[in-house]
Formats: sequence, C-alpha cells, structure tokens
Amino acid sequence: MKKFIATCLTITIIFFTGCFQLVNADENKPIKFAFITSTLNNSFFTAISDTFSEIAKQNGDHYILIDPQYDQAKQISMMEDVINQKVDIIYLIAVDSEGIRQGLLAAKQKQIPVVVIDNPISDDDLVVSTVASDNFLAGKINGEQMAKDFPNGAKIAVIDCPFNRASVLRADGFYAGLGDNKSKFNVVSQQNGKCALEVTMPIAEDIIQAHPDLQAFFAVNDPSALGVVVALKASNKLKNVKVYTVDGSPDGKKAFSDGDLTLTVAQAPIQLAKETYKVGKKVLAGEPVAKEILVPTFPITKEMIEKNGVKVWQ
Repeated sequence: MKKFIATCLTITIIFFTGCFQLVNADENKPIKFAFITSTLNNSFFTAISDTFSEIAKQNGDHYILIDPQYDQAKQISMMEDVINQKVDIIYLIAVDSEGIRQGLLAAKQKQIPVVVIDNPISDDDLVVSTVASDNFLAGKINGEQMAKDFPNGAKIAVIDCPFNRASVLRADGFYAGLGDNKSKFNVVSQQNGKCALEVTMPIAEDIIQAHPDLQAFFAVNDPSALGVVVALKASNKLKNVKVYTVDGSPDGKKAFSDGDLTLTVAQAPIQLAKETYKVGKKVLAGEPVAKEILVPTFPITKEMIEKNGVKVWQ
C-alpha cells in the first residue's frame, strides 16, 4: 500500500504541445489571474480556490475568483467580464463541457490563455492545457471493487452527470472496471444526479422504491453518493446496499469511516491547483507545457483516515 500511495503522488503527463503566445517573459513576475469555477457549493472546488488564494498571497499575484453557481450562461457572461479586465491567464472549471465554447473563443480573440481544471472540455484546441484527476481510473477502481464484492453479479443503479466530462469518464471507467463480469450486473437505472446531494436524494428514493432488491449504487461523486446514503437510511436499506463513489472529500471520508460508503476513490484538489498554477506560469513565460496532465486517483483506506483524519482534503 505504501508503494501504491507513493506512486499516486506522481503526475502523469500524456503528451506535449507547443506553448501559447508569450505574455510574461519573467516566470517569477506577479501575475493577474482568474479562477472561474463551476460552483463553490462543493468542498472540492473551494479547496482549489483556497489553494490558489494562498499561492497568490505568497507570490504577490492579483487573484480573481468567479462563481457562476452552476449556471452555464452566467459562467460565459462572467468569463467575458474577466477577459475585459485583461487578466494574464484564466484557470477554468466549465459548468458544461460543451457549452463553454463562446467563452473560450472570447479568450482566444484577446489572446488570453486558458488552462482547464478537472473537467475536460470538448473544444480542447481552444485551451493550452488540461490538468485533471485521472477520472477514468477513479471509476475503474470502483468497478473493480464492486466486481470483487459481487463475484456473481448484482442488481445495481448508477447516478451519473452526463454534462460533466469528468463524471462521464468516471462512469466509463466504472463499467470498464467490472471487466469480464460486466454481463452479470443488471443496471436497473442510470440517472442524472447533477453531481448534487439534493438532486440525487429523491432520484435514489424512487429507484429504491421501484427496486427493493437493489444491491449496490455507483455514484460519480461524493455529494451524489451522500444523497444516496440519505435515501437508503430513510428506507432502512443502508445495511443491505453498498455505495461506491469518487472524491475522498471530508464528508465522503467521514461516511466511509462510519461505514455508510463502501468505497470512495480520492482526488487531490490541492495538488491539482498547485500543478495548474505551475502550468500557467510556464505558459506565461513562453515555455512548452503538456497538453494533458493527469493527477492519479486512489482509494481511501481506513489506515489513511486513522493517520490523517477526515477534516481536510488530501
């Protein structure tokens, strides 16, 4: 396990691409940058924002934080406002992987480089780099564990989030992780929980009521999984249904520690933010950067929680 965790701390670089137009020749010069998130109603994104804030303080940068509250139209409008403020670079988590094109075109027109975080977008030719968790791996680890837990298959449900590319990769990885046993699993329902507890909970309640013999859920993130947990508790079904998910958030780790979650595969938002900032500085200094950088994901264990607790992100 120690060897595995050490491996997880490395960054996987997929391939290299040419750099963006030179903006700041001095890599140590303070910059004006914006982090445009999809929402701050998720501790994963606030951990990224807090890390950017600390980095900006250390380097004397001008940091702008934008929260469109999961509204795609608002995100594009706010992105255009940031562009008009003449920032040096934009770090972006898109609300919709396909719907952000207008904002990206506006940035390109003003020669402002964009680095995508966490949620890969469709128009990746309009961004200089994408720094993301290995979301496919995260889903695959869940699928592999479920296949081990149910060697004869099971009746399961999946809570996805199809407008979010990161979540799609997790779902794809999950099905791949089931491997040769995939045909043994009966997916009775796959529905969009919009990555949110309050959206997922009533969906899960309906699934549980329609399929009282359900054996497991896979949810694409901790908030969705916790919505499932609330629904299962309300139906007195939690002891009979396993719940698998991705994030390793403080709330997710607490639920895993309490036995409410069977598995949560961890992301590392602090590392994501630091790596993204490094990429941005290289772009502004005219240095070549990787087109895609994947930060490994790994399963949370009881030993990790005993050592580090559940209150913070890894």
